[in-house]
Amino acid sequence: MSTKSLAPKRRNKTVQLGDMIGSALDPALKRRGFASRDLVANWGVIAPTPWDKIAMPDKLVWPRRDKAEPEGAVLHLRCMEGHGLALAHEGQAIAAAVNRYFGYLLVGSVRLSLVAYAPDAAKNAPAARALPTGKVQAIRDVTSEIEDDGLRGALERLGRGVMGREES
Repeated sequence: MSTKSLAPKRRNKTVQLGDMIGSALDPALKRRGFASRDLVANWGVIAPTPWDKIAMPDKLVWPRRDKAEPEGAVLHLRCMEGHGLALAHEGQAIAAAVNRYFGYLLVGSVRLSLVAYAPDAAKNAPAARALPTGKVQAIRDVTSEIEDDGLRGALERLGRGVMGREES
């Protein structure tokens, strides 16, 4: 009887990128105390109005199990500079919003993280440099056969981004 190894079975279905990335992020989130990525992924829905844009969960610290009474975890939040004092005062409201979303006592208290939150990091990225007209025309020539306008535009932007990084 031969023990022929079978090739891994192909998944003949499309998988969303968020599902693939999410499963890759799970081990990193578990090291930070998060049992699942729901709190981080849905923070914009969970958090009260000003805090969804100026704060982000950093980690959950669970209490020791030697206490008889149930006690929620400590949620450490990263917030933008200048909002720490207000966040300290609104901690119970944030904890209540998180517990309301999940339907059970998850967060007992909220504390500030030492790391500041910078939501505009993507906006501060360096601007793409201008390409010579020859390269722009070469990109248009390559993508001219594509009928779908949206796809053609996306590929042209990708080409400009890649060609812009290459050193001339």
